Amino acid sequence: MKVNSGTRKGLRAEIDASGYFPELVEDSVLLALGDEELIDFVVHHAPTFSGDEIHRHVTVLALTPTRLIVGHTDDHPADPPTDGAYASASTESIRLTKINNVVVTRVVARPEHYHGAPDAVVETWLTIGWGAMNRLDLEPAGCNDPNCEADHGYTGNLTSDDLTVRISAAIEGSESVARLVQFATNLQRATS
Repeated sequence: MKVNSGTRKGLRAEIDASGYFPELVEDSVLLALGDEELIDFVVHHAPTFSGDEIHRHVTVLALTPTRLIVGHTDDHPADPPTDGAYASASTESIRLTKINNVVVTRVVARPEHYHGAPDAVVETWLTIGWGAMNRLDLEPAGCNDPNCEADHGYTGNLTSDDLTVRISAAIEGSESVARLVQFATNLQRATS
């Protein structure tokens, strides 16, 4: 496994770069990390806009020799508005042996000219499944007889849907896309 040159100091630098409550984000991840070695990490800041408000969300993925730590920090509007804002920080620790699948999707512009250059990847999706959440898509079942009026029940797909992180070069930059690819590759190797 390729070890990230970053350490806890590098993790803090990326958390600081996100500009979102760095003390809270780092503290929640370090509590889960404990004294375990940090092999690799990725920090993803995903703000959303609702009318004239911005809601911020930071996801930190930290890889150790035995676990994947998933940290989420979100802000919440004040209630009532004069009391100030709130934030919640949560972490989940998943044993690497529990991870069922790691899917890396790389989107490449002009694939006919692709020659392995990292900057050709314009977007990356990392999907991780460990069985905590599943999505069930159902639809009415049928048969090939156009005159059939029988009830054939339902058919559907059960899909693992625990975590998906999407990073786009147009928004976060090509270095962030490359970081997610590196992290995803290290996670795939650690769970294989």
